[in-house]
Amino acid sequence: MSKKQKLELTWVGKESRPRLEPRILIEDPTKSYHAAKRVTDNDIFDNVLIHGDNLLALKALEADYAGKVKCVFIDPPYNTGVAFTHYEDGLEHSIWLGLMRDRLALIRQLLSDDGSLWITIDDNEAHYLKVICDEIFGRSNFIGNIIWEKSDSPRMDAVFLSNRHDHLLVFAKDISKTEWHRIPTDGDSLPSHYDKVDDEGRKYYLKPLRAMGGQGDSRATRPTLYYPLTAPDGSQIYPKRQDGADGAWRWSSSKATAEATRIEWVAGRSGWAPYYRIYADTGNGRPVETIWTHAEVGSNRTSKAEVKALFPDEIPFGTPKPERLLRRIIEIATDDNDLVLDSFAGSGTTGAVAHKLHRRWIMVEMGDHCTTHVVPRLRKVIDGSDQGGVSKALDWSGGGGFRYYELAPSLLETDKWGREVISKEYDAAMLAQALCKLEGFTYAPSPDVWWQQGRSSETDFLYVTTQTLGPEDLVALSDDVGEGRSLLVLCAAWRGNADQFHNLTLRKIPNHIRSTCEWGHDDYSLNVANLPIAEIKLVAPLPSKQDGLFDWEEDE
Repeated sequence: MSKKQKLELTWVGKESRPRLEPRILIEDPTKSYHAAKRVTDNDIFDNVLIHGDNLLALKALEADYAGKVKCVFIDPPYNTGVAFTHYEDGLEHSIWLGLMRDRLALIRQLLSDDGSLWITIDDNEAHYLKVICDEIFGRSNFIGNIIWEKSDSPRMDAVFLSNRHDHLLVFAKDISKTEWHRIPTDGDSLPSHYDKVDDEGRKYYLKPLRAMGGQGDSRATRPTLYYPLTAPDGSQIYPKRQDGADGAWRWSSSKATAEATRIEWVAGRSGWAPYYRIYADTGNGRPVETIWTHAEVGSNRTSKAEVKALFPDEIPFGTPKPERLLRRIIEIATDDNDLVLDSFAGSGTTGAVAHKLHRRWIMVEMGDHCTTHVVPRLRKVIDGSDQGGVSKALDWSGGGGFRYYELAPSLLETDKWGREVISKEYDAAMLAQALCKLEGFTYAPSPDVWWQQGRSSETDFLYVTTQTLGPEDLVALSDDVGEGRSLLVLCAAWRGNADQFHNLTLRKIPNHIRSTCEWGHDDYSLNVANLPIAEIKLVAPLPSKQDGLFDWEEDE
C-alpha cells in the first residue's frame, strides 16, 4: 500500500494552528493624520496604520483586502537571541517557525495574483524560512535570494566571519503573473565594462562572435554555424577553436547579415577576429541583480542616521532599514497607487517610503513605538518636513494622510460565572460588524432597510439583534425580506417555529459562535515565555561577552 509523501520541513508543534478571531478595527481619530490640503493629484489619504498584534491584524484585514496587496515587505525578528530595546528577539527555533508560518499563510491570502513578498532575514533562520515559504507559496514561485550589504565596514573583532550581509528572500504569489520594473540606469551608473561608445553616443562592450566552450563550439556539433565572414581587408574568416580545429559562430549566417552593424573587427597577432556589440539598455533599465551594495541602497549605519535625524532626542530604534532599500523594492514590484503592506512596521520606514512614492500602504505594529515613533514620523512625511532618506531624490513636499486603528477587544468575555458572553465594550454597530466578519459577510448597513446590516451577495443579507424575537416579529421580518432574498438572523433567542420561514435562518448568539475561535487571546506575538522549550543540559560554560564569540552590538 503506497502512501503519498511530500518534501517538507517539520518541527515540534507544526500541526498546532491558532483559531484566530477576526477582530474589527476601531479608528482613533486623535492619532489619524491628514494634510490640511491636497498637494498633488496623486495624494493618497486612505492609508492604514494598525496598532496591535500582527497575526490578529492580518486576520482582521483578510475580509476586506484578500487578493488586493501588490507588495508585502516584512522585517521580522531574526530569532538571534539578542534582546533589543523595542521587542524581545529570541525564540526557540520551532516556536519561531510556527509563528512565522501562521503569518505567511495569511500574507499569501492578502497578496494579489501578481503580487510579491520580500522578507529580510539573516543566516540564523534564512534557510529554514526559505523552506517554509516553499511549502506555503510553492517552490516554483521562489524568485530569488538577494544579498543586501547591511554593513559598510568589516567587524575587526569577528572570530570567524565578519557578517556584512542580510538575505532578502523574494516569493511571488503566482510567478507566471508577476511583472517587475527594471532598475533605472543612466550613462554614469553603468558597469565599467561598457567601455566603448558608438557614433550615436550609445555605450557598449564587445564579445567574441566565435562560440566558446561547451559542446556547441565545434563545426562537428554545429555545422550550420560554420561559414565565412568577410574581414575589412576582404579576406574570408572562418571560426577556429584555440586548438586550431574548425569552430562555430554564435550567430547564424542570416543573423550575421541582418546584424552586420553590430559586428566589429579586431586585428590581432593571429589576424582578424569578429566581435559583436552588446549595448547598454539605458531606456528600459537593467535587470534586478542578486547583490545590493550599501553604496546603492544604504546600510545599517544609513538607516540609523535617518531615524536619528527625525528623532534626535529618542533612543534609536534597533534595526531600521534604509529608505533607499525600501524605495528599490517598491519601485521594482509596484506602480503608483498599488497597495504595499508591512506587518512588522518597526520604525515605519515602509509606510514612509511608500507614501513618498504615491503608493497606498498598510502597516501593523504592536509595540508602543507605533505611537512614539511611527505616528510622528508619518506626520513629518505628510507635512513635508521630512527631507531625509529619499525625500530630496523624489522631490517630496508632503501631502496625503493615514488613519490609525486599534484592534477591537475580543467579542466574547467571561462573566463572573465563567460563561462566555458578548463583551460589554461592543455597541450595536460594533457587534454587527464583528459578526459580519465571523460569518463571511460584508458589513454594509443600509440607510433605508433596517435589517440589512451585512451582505454576502445581491440577495443574501445578515441582521443582528440582542433582543428576543417573538412570533409576530418573525412574521413581519419574513414578509419584509420577501421572495427571492434570504436573511441570516443572529439574535439572543426567538419564540415560535423558525422552520416555517423559508427565507430566514435563525441562530442564537453567543451560543452560535462560541466554538468558532479562540476568544480573549490578545497576544500571538513572538514571545518565548508562552511556549514550552526542551530542557537544555549544559556540558560546558557558555561563552561570556568578553570571549568575543557573539555579536552583542549592531553594526555601525
